[in-house]
Amino acid sequence: MIKGNFIDNLPKVYGIYTGGFIAFILLMAIGESMGMSAKAIGICFVGFTIFIYAAIGWLSRTAQASNYYVAGRSVPTVFNGMATAADWMSGASFVAMAGGIYFKGYGYMALLVGWTGGYVLVATLLAPYLRKFGCYTVPDFVGTRYGGNAARLLAVIVLTVASFTYVTAQINATGTIAAVALDIPFQYAVYVGLVSILLCSMLGGMRGVTWTQVAQYIVLIIAYLLPVFWISNNIGAGFFPHFMLADEVARIGELEQQFGFVKNSAADLATVPKGLAGITKAHSEVNATPWAFISLALAMMMGTASLPHVMMRFFTTPSVKAARKSVGWSVFFIFLLYSSAPMLATLSKLALIDPNLPTGIIGKSIAEVQAIDWYQNWNSANLMFVSDFNGNGTVELNEFFMGGKAVVLATPEIAGLPYVISGLVAAGGLAAAMSTADGLILAIANAISHDVYYKMVDPKAETAKRLVVARVLLVVIGFAGATIAAMEIQGILGSVIWAFDFAMSGLFWPLVLGVWWKRANKEGAIAGMALGLISGFAYLIWVRNGGSGFLGITQLTFGIFGSTVSLVAMIVVSLMTSEPSAATQKMVDDSRVPAGNAVIGGQK
Repeated sequence: MIKGNFIDNLPKVYGIYTGGFIAFILLMAIGESMGMSAKAIGICFVGFTIFIYAAIGWLSRTAQASNYYVAGRSVPTVFNGMATAADWMSGASFVAMAGGIYFKGYGYMALLVGWTGGYVLVATLLAPYLRKFGCYTVPDFVGTRYGGNAARLLAVIVLTVASFTYVTAQINATGTIAAVALDIPFQYAVYVGLVSILLCSMLGGMRGVTWTQVAQYIVLIIAYLLPVFWISNNIGAGFFPHFMLADEVARIGELEQQFGFVKNSAADLATVPKGLAGITKAHSEVNATPWAFISLALAMMMGTASLPHVMMRFFTTPSVKAARKSVGWSVFFIFLLYSSAPMLATLSKLALIDPNLPTGIIGKSIAEVQAIDWYQNWNSANLMFVSDFNGNGTVELNEFFMGGKAVVLATPEIAGLPYVISGLVAAGGLAAAMSTADGLILAIANAISHDVYYKMVDPKAETAKRLVVARVLLVVIGFAGATIAAMEIQGILGSVIWAFDFAMSGLFWPLVLGVWWKRANKEGAIAGMALGLISGFAYLIWVRNGGSGFLGITQLTFGIFGSTVSLVAMIVVSLMTSEPSAATQKMVDDSRVPAGNAVIGGQK
């Protein structure tokens, strides 16, 4: 029996939860040994974890605005760090990032550098100071700092564009996992994923999402790390493979040279299902230029410091000091997964191409590979394909294709691990995608309900009415996101990268200069947000339609162009117009003082 305050009992509560989840894994392992089918195991993992998240969401229901929007500003630093990490460990991080590294090589390591390094910017430039302001949302800060509804509305627009782009990727990931685990078409699975997401956030808002995200982090980190250590030990890379990564990468290079690389013809590629990539790439395609690496890392860093659902997490801490500590814990919990993604990509490729391993497929007959259970499972999900292009009857490096999002999900099966581990990985991927989708949908709904409806349309609206509006918006936005995700316009990783670029194009400099440059004014912020978002979006369309781009800025880094326009516009317009009032400038000074009450409202 747990007695006393819930916050004080958090270690005990989540300790019991972790023990219960491990017991469930062992129960599923026993079930598998007794003949339980793979489909039944997958359904149990998905159903059990969704039930737990829904229960937490129900128990966290609230009718108080401060609880719904900022979890009552009472979340301890360690647990806020876990919730932030879960919010951050999206479907892209869990499902697609290792796949990107697998197919694109070290160039995609820029994502790891950028997404982790972005928290340095968050910690030093923004999080403590936005927390000191005491606002509920990022547009609330913009509207308060610069004044006027125009700046607030533009911030909502940028937030919505970036977050909606991001959330479609997360619903895509939940749909992929639900389709495989439940054996239903992807177009229906995205809506199953949506219902799961809404169960966590509908009633409890930020409070419900926070405690659900802590639970989801525990699931996803166990699900990601356990297969890495297990597979590494099985193939002789050591129990802790991170220190052996260079040796394993060199081994892959040797194997690729041994087997050679044959470029596929257009006729061959025409037979490959859409969205699948070859098991290996020519080195000219793998290696990125230094500028390509730096620009992608820079874009992800600035995007990280601009994404509203990230900033919202630091509005929930008890104090400014706690917000700063929370960033440190977030980086630690994120590091646990990010340091393992390159290793998982490496182990997955080794398991497939090393003929000395029982899992290797290179050199085996086409018929033999097509008869393997894991190949049949993922081929039926349109995520694997093999064909005898050269007619010699055996699988060559250029004759096996796989979807990027299958790398993490399929690797436990490929490596011969018990199916219970595959079910665990599916549950982890679902937790990662759901946790981020919760935060994103909540960020959009809260911004529109608080900053548009309450601040601009009906300032006298009662709390109950405001929360009804927020909950209706959650459903509408989620349904729209699922509908777009079902169209599969863009892959998971590509959609996520675009979201970062949109966010930095419109919000990075208005946020940073709002804290660090007292001369920045309303007119400058409006110009910066509007011109930054428009120019970034225009650049993306231009490059997508065949434009050559400027200075190596691609469709993955268009935010560098947009944010540069935003910075220039904001400085020029601010200097050409009148400076902010003395009261506003004092407010900016006060926000940079670590101690004392919040600038708005007087609370800690």
